Amino acid sequence: MDTMTIGQLARSANVSVETVRYYERRRLLPEPPRSPSGYRKYPGDSLRRLRFIRRAQDVGFTLAEIEELLALRTGTASQCREAESTAARAIERVDERMAELSRMKTALASLLDSCRNRSPAGDCPIIEALEDAEAVDEEE
Repeated sequence: MDTMTIGQLARSANVSVETVRYYERRRLLPEPPRSPSGYRKYPGDSLRRLRFIRRAQDVGFTLAEIEELLALRTGTASQCREAESTAARAIERVDERMAELSRMKTALASLLDSCRNRSPAGDCPIIEALEDAEAVDEEE
């Protein structure tokens, strides 16, 4: 198959048609030529590019970073260093998110402990804490 329709491309990459259109609008996928009847006709390398985008997202790259990586695909040493820098930034962002999630887990565990230690007739400490935003902030 030399070309694919948008539906065929989406199914082959396991994404929605809207995702393909979104990547086109973001210029991550080049807009394909159209048939005389107006249908998009994606060349074979579109599937490879779409899978690259999805894999990059799966490991934590943002769409802006993916755009940078797509521009660096020629393979020179300086471009590899730029790709390494992009990956290092992504790792920093993941580390920050993991720290944030750890703080959230600690706060939730504290709320759960408060709930377990309440008197049988007492109000729910979780609901009380969430109603009082300052109490939740103090737990963090």
